[in-house]
Amino acid sequence: MSDIVIYFSRSGENYFGGVLKDIEKGNTEVIVEYIREFTGADAFKVEPLNDYPESYMECIDVAKKEQQQDMRPEIKDELKSIDEYDTVYIGFPNWWGTLPMPMFTQLEKLDFTGKIVKPFVTHEGSGFGSSQKDLKKLCDGADIKRGLSIPGANVYDAKDTVKAWIDE
Repeated sequence: MSDIVIYFSRSGENYFGGVLKDIEKGNTEVIVEYIREFTGADAFKVEPLNDYPESYMECIDVAKKEQQQDMRPEIKDELKSIDEYDTVYIGFPNWWGTLPMPMFTQLEKLDFTGKIVKPFVTHEGSGFGSSQKDLKKLCDGADIKRGLSIPGANVYDAKDTVKAWIDE
């Protein structure tokens, strides 16, 4: 049985613990590292072809426009297939109530039939928002398990929580 983590994460200026601050590693990527440590999973980071602005406020404005226009931003690299994987972890920050739009770009191209999907989200109070509904559409044919929701400010204290979730 093999696993993969497909994720989006943003470092730099972020909303973190109620304030804007620069972080070296995106909150979602911290959780990805825990998952990989516990499972040996492969990882694929979804990255937009055109980087988001460094400024958090400008970034969220761009993200909001992408969502309002139901855009599918081009991505730097594309995962072509998940055929060799049984379990697919899908991780992302909650942007405007759902997944960042580059995740839609990637996930819509994959066949999730017969896969186990374990979603996780980092956020600053909004949890999964409507992303679980969106994931049901994006991951058609998958057995979507209970997701894990972690406030970004708590990612460095969440290792045991991640382990327990993986073991469910």
